[in-house]
Amino acid sequence: MQCRIVPTLNNGKIMKQKSYVPKKADLEKPDSWHLVDADGQVLGRLASQVAQLLRGKHKPTFTPFLDCGDHVVIVNADKVVLSGRKPEKKMYYRHSNYPGGLRRIPYEEMSRKHPERVITFAVQGMLPRNRLGKKLLRKLRVYTGPGHPHQAQNPQSFKLTR
Repeated sequence: MQCRIVPTLNNGKIMKQKSYVPKKADLEKPDSWHLVDADGQVLGRLASQVAQLLRGKHKPTFTPFLDCGDHVVIVNADKVVLSGRKPEKKMYYRHSNYPGGLRRIPYEEMSRKHPERVITFAVQGMLPRNRLGKKLLRKLRVYTGPGHPHQAQNPQSFKLTR
């Protein structure tokens, strides 16, 4: 939705049409809260739809360079599934920046010890890699069980498409 100028003819005169780009002040506040149940959901499909909610792509006022997304609460993170042979093959990598400091953690171990990190890393990979992406990731809350401490925000249940 960048502002682009398109010349058009109007009675022999060239007119310029401008696209509307919302400013930071034009965005509606407060943000709404969504509750997503990850029970039996495929990890990649869940992460892509949550990333769209965090970015605000479901709103007509979406602007790529502004934070116009909503807060997302994910429950039952320990019940997310992967398709095919990914549970045996998927690895998480990190490096200590020292020689020989590469650490590999298999998906099965990560999902057993920290199931909320599995979803967080998947969503983080689908957000922009800049300051905006870090700001958007702070609006994501992931919990392993069915409960969460955000009842006061009155999160609306969000039905994922398969």
